[in-house]
Amino acid sequence: MMAVTMVGCSSTKESDKSTTDTATKEKVKLVFARGKDSTGASTKLVDAFKKSHPDIDVELREMPSDSNQSHDQYVTMFSAKSAEIDVFDLDVIWPAEFAQAGYLLPLDRFIQQDSIKTDDYIKGAYTAGSFNGQQWTMPKFIDTGLLFYRTDLVKEVPKTWDDLIKVAKATKGQGGTQFGYLMQAKQYEGIVCNFVEFAASYGGKIVDDKGQVVINNPGTIKGLSKMIEVAKSDFVPSNITTFTEQESHTAFLEGQAPMIRNWPYQYAMAQDPKQSKIVDKIGVAPLPAGDAGSAATLGGWLAGINKNSKHPKEAWEFLKFMTGKEGQKITAIDGGSAPTYLPEYDDADVQKASPLFANKDFVNGISKAVPRPTSPQYSKISEVIQIEVSKAIAGQETAEQAVQAMETKMKEIVK
Repeated sequence: MMAVTMVGCSSTKESDKSTTDTATKEKVKLVFARGKDSTGASTKLVDAFKKSHPDIDVELREMPSDSNQSHDQYVTMFSAKSAEIDVFDLDVIWPAEFAQAGYLLPLDRFIQQDSIKTDDYIKGAYTAGSFNGQQWTMPKFIDTGLLFYRTDLVKEVPKTWDDLIKVAKATKGQGGTQFGYLMQAKQYEGIVCNFVEFAASYGGKIVDDKGQVVINNPGTIKGLSKMIEVAKSDFVPSNITTFTEQESHTAFLEGQAPMIRNWPYQYAMAQDPKQSKIVDKIGVAPLPAGDAGSAATLGGWLAGINKNSKHPKEAWEFLKFMTGKEGQKITAIDGGSAPTYLPEYDDADVQKASPLFANKDFVNGISKAVPRPTSPQYSKISEVIQIEVSKAIAGQETAEQAVQAMETKMKEIVK
């Protein structure tokens, strides 16, 4: 006790003390894993953190752009209690599964000790990381499906899916384009997002508030039928079932289509002259409506700490920086991703980065996006949707048959 008191009363200057500490303290190395980042924002974020935390080194590890592949690699690592990754990004649909499996470190004590103002975050994004009364992640950025279009080719923005079909047919081939519309239809999580949007826009639901499977309803069937119509049309690429975000945004940036369904990051990429041929020709709108209105899937990414990390305190410092004011500003400006930290929407630089971020309707609308089912069994539910929707697009079964098959398999999973 005496030694502690003496240190506390020492006349050593704080600057001298910190210099000595830095010199003698061994540098801690963290590994941060995330999916493929075409924007370069992750590198800038890591560099900014290392500048303000010289005693912590962060290595960036790139995971596959396909979130299913990333998910499976994480599960393999974490189930073996691997400590090779300290901090990692999670799709908004993973926390319940990863928390129940024991892969994540609970964050409540860190949040409390640093007095993090959780009300400053978009509620849906923050609560996506809650499970069994504990907080397992911090929200990094929030996504919602949007319609991006070429302002030089699309003169009247489609309000409904039927409008979109007409516009896509009419504009295909104009201005050097090859297609009329781009989407994500590969058998992976992206096809689930597109399916949820089509189904919800026609009043369809997958599960109810009690977690009961209610997918077999007229709205879901009608929505899937419309999705099949679009995916099998002659105005999308003939290999649309191989398209993830990567393939679709690349084709759009190269000027191959007048319209695309994608996440908010698309805008910043389209305005970057280093990679885009359509700079200053980009417009944004809500996704087209079905009988029940427009619907967009709640997406985005959270970040958490590996339960087996050997450096939990330093991992928290990086996680706090990445999901706090400075980190989210970098992610918004350089990555084009919508912040979950609400004060950032008042930042002039953030507003300048995208007209979306200056739009109050966009900020309010993001919180109302249609969520995917929150369940520890979500990956299995998603797999069922991916398989059956892919079969329907391939013409192996009708929309009715696909929905019936999904109902049967999902009920087996959640019972």
